[in-house]
Amino acid sequence: MTTTRIPQEERTRTMRLRLLEATVECIVERGYSGTSTTLVSERAGVSRGAQLHHFPTKIDLVVAAVEHVTQMRGAKLREKIADLAEASDQAAPSTPERITRLRRVLHLLAEHFTSPVFTAALELWVAARTDEALLAAVQPLEARVGRETHRLTVAALGADESRPGARELVQATLDLVRGLGLANSISDDAARRRRILDHWADVLDRELDSPQDVPDLLRSASPIDNADGTLT
Repeated sequence: MTTTRIPQEERTRTMRLRLLEATVECIVERGYSGTSTTLVSERAGVSRGAQLHHFPTKIDLVVAAVEHVTQMRGAKLREKIADLAEASDQAAPSTPERITRLRRVLHLLAEHFTSPVFTAALELWVAARTDEALLAAVQPLEARVGRETHRLTVAALGADESRPGARELVQATLDLVRGLGLANSISDDAARRRRILDHWADVLDRELDSPQDVPDLLRSASPIDNADGTLT
């Protein structure tokens, strides 16, 4: 019987992915302070030496892990929004179709900001407040992901930021879903979140002028430029 050997590059990639996913799981379950590189390597089934070879420090590991999972979830969010755009016409303002679409977009964004990866990112933000080394690693990552999330939200809402007030409405939308994500980390806030998002969809419908072509805007919103195996 012939045994097929897995190429070294593929084995390395698989091992890195196990480490990154195990890291996020540990952060969500134990918090940043309760996560150690030893605990992560044990959960991932990877030797301590191999883990240190790829991620010499805890900061290297946790930042890469949160960035990697955020990138994956961001790609899925793009796909869902693109599918929603293809499944619905660009309806005129104040029509049931337009409001329904806005509500769906908002609920997709809220789903993104109530996911485990948001919980992990939140742990990093809080820890970085008093950890200068972690802050130095998290700030550029957060800035890059923040820009991409903003572009994606502009595309999803079909907003024209050249119009007065449109950019502020997009940013208010992101601030809203982030805040709801924070509330959800303390208790299940689904019913209240749904009411708030549905009301905000009505506000956006009134305040945003004629929607832009969403598929075109999605194509112009470039994904985050990340290295392989490498946050909102």
